[in-house]
Amino acid sequence: MPVSRDSYMAEKRKIVEDALERFLPGSEGRYSRLTEAMRYSVFSGGKRLRPILAIAAFEIVGERGDAVLAPACATELIHTYSLIHDDLPAMDDDELRRGRPTCHRKFDDALAILAGDALLTLAFEIVAGDTDLPPERVRMIVKELAGANGYDGMLGGQAADIAMEGELPDIGAIEYIHGHKTGAPLAAAVRVGAIAAGAKSIDLERLTAYGERIGLAFQIADDLLDETGSASEMGKAVGKDRDRGKMTYPAVVGAESAALRAQELADDAIQSLDAYGERASVLTGIARFIVNRRN
Repeated sequence: MPVSRDSYMAEKRKIVEDALERFLPGSEGRYSRLTEAMRYSVFSGGKRLRPILAIAAFEIVGERGDAVLAPACATELIHTYSLIHDDLPAMDDDELRRGRPTCHRKFDDALAILAGDALLTLAFEIVAGDTDLPPERVRMIVKELAGANGYDGMLGGQAADIAMEGELPDIGAIEYIHGHKTGAPLAAAVRVGAIAAGAKSIDLERLTAYGERIGLAFQIADDLLDETGSASEMGKAVGKDRDRGKMTYPAVVGAESAALRAQELADDAIQSLDAYGERASVLTGIARFIVNRRN
């Protein structure tokens, strides 16, 4: 019998929250202000989508247990670092994140930068120190996370996003930005779960196709929410992409075509998992959740 997506996500979210609590330093000691900023940002809410995807990929390959938790939590720490830096005045200059003051508003710009840096380095520390996985898989996971979030991944996409502000709409540019800024880290979350399970090449190929498609679908859905959502739903200001002349799917092809494209990508992602049958029910449900969410 297929597992309910919502119950699965709730169960795994609790597991991830508990693991993050173990991995993060406490808010005391000489550097307590830094660790307080780290914890403030990590525990500000969020769906924990990336670690849940890592766990689901780990399990669809046939593994169970806690061996995936370090790489899964690393994806969330890296994601949180990226949000802290994305919110800074030099980037998007956002005042709210998930309905609360952003890290630089709660603390200050310098501490926000340091908190983001600390979360990024902690992510690699907990993976490199993981003794539950064979060393070769640990090495592969470190490489995967670094590549997906580095100059040819998330950071490259972010740089292109900034550079293209105010430029004429260009579908090639938007696919590059979305594919690198959001698609690569989301696909990496799926891949590290599969790598942790020792996935065969065919499994990794299928899950990579799934991850790349939902990554792009996620960003298109995000663009649409910035156009059509409310600040109360999103927990942050909306309409800023349009105001800043950001290169987004709705700006290039219109909201209706963008929504259709997101649905097509979700369908393609689901199709890539056909070989798993009912075992893919959770990942199928997550693909639908990504394009139909309201925050």
